[in-house]
Amino acid sequence: MTAWITICDTCKRGDWPERGMRETDGEAFADLIEAAARGAGVLTRRHSCLMGCDHACNVAIQEKGKLTYTLGGFEGTVEDARGVVDYASLYSESESGQVAYRLWPPAIKGHFVTRHPPLPE
Repeated sequence: MTAWITICDTCKRGDWPERGMRETDGEAFADLIEAAARGAGVLTRRHSCLMGCDHACNVAIQEKGKLTYTLGGFEGTVEDARGVVDYASLYSESESGQVAYRLWPPAIKGHFVTRHPPLPE
């Protein structure tokens, strides 16, 4: 199996209008995550609105039969993107989707928003 990183491409951080960005923070973050994911053994997709607007720059990490995690509140940096991809790789290697805290990349610590159990078979 392979983990999916679903990236909200409509996310806008609170100061988005003042920064005069031509694209949303989510689009910019998606570009960085997609670049970081090349060759990492995880898949990416974009989705318009994960409904986590208070936690802008949201992603979901999913795989059939495993826990699903939603993470947010990222600045949308290269380091954030690399942390998301590194975590998704560890997640993919885990039988349940749980990853020991000591293995978490520093960039994702403090960014977990929700955890959902897998759907019943």
